[in-house]
Amino acid sequence: MDHRDPAELRKPYTGEPLTRSSLADHPMTQFHLWFEEAYGSGLAEPNAMVLASVEPSGMPRARTVLMKGYDSTGLRFFTNYTSRKGRALETDPRAGVVFPWHAIRRQVLVAGRVERLSDEENDRYFASRPRGSQLGAWASERQSRPVVDRVELDRLYREFDTVWSAGEEIPRPAYWGGFRLVPGEVEFWQGGADRMHDRFRYLRGEDGTWEIDRLMP
Repeated sequence: MDHRDPAELRKPYTGEPLTRSSLADHPMTQFHLWFEEAYGSGLAEPNAMVLASVEPSGMPRARTVLMKGYDSTGLRFFTNYTSRKGRALETDPRAGVVFPWHAIRRQVLVAGRVERLSDEENDRYFASRPRGSQLGAWASERQSRPVVDRVELDRLYREFDTVWSAGEEIPRPAYWGGFRLVPGEVEFWQGGADRMHDRFRYLRGEDGTWEIDRLMP
């Protein structure tokens, strides 16, 4: 099979280094600063993150999801609680995410535990979604399960589209909601020349304080 050799693909990183003195004391404050810069750079979907969870079998599994909010307590994302990832997170609430902002030579890695958001938070966010996305949540009740074909999927969508008239409020499905990833460890990675990257890890102590270490690249 003829193809480009991935080993030959190299991206030189240039720019100012990341220093300890430039970092905020709290990782979510630092995340906010970097997220604003990623958004301002024009990066496509800077809220896209790779979410890794652990299957009941012990097998790790990763997929891309969209972060829909953050604050000092952690990161929020939404899904079908009965989906493969939803069931995995309920069984083992440990998770990790990566924000792959390679276009601006940065990554953020967050690891910790997840917890369900409240019904009030879930209802509020669901109500803010476009009508089509709301209908999609209803049509994909069996998310991650096999479906016969696209025709069947479109049929389910059309059926739900007739349940609520245009402008009518669509309720949130009981199986749909959000999680908060509460960080216990956060790493900020910035690409450097000659593979001499800058990596800083925030590690939460038992007393809730954060220790910051520089890591070898």
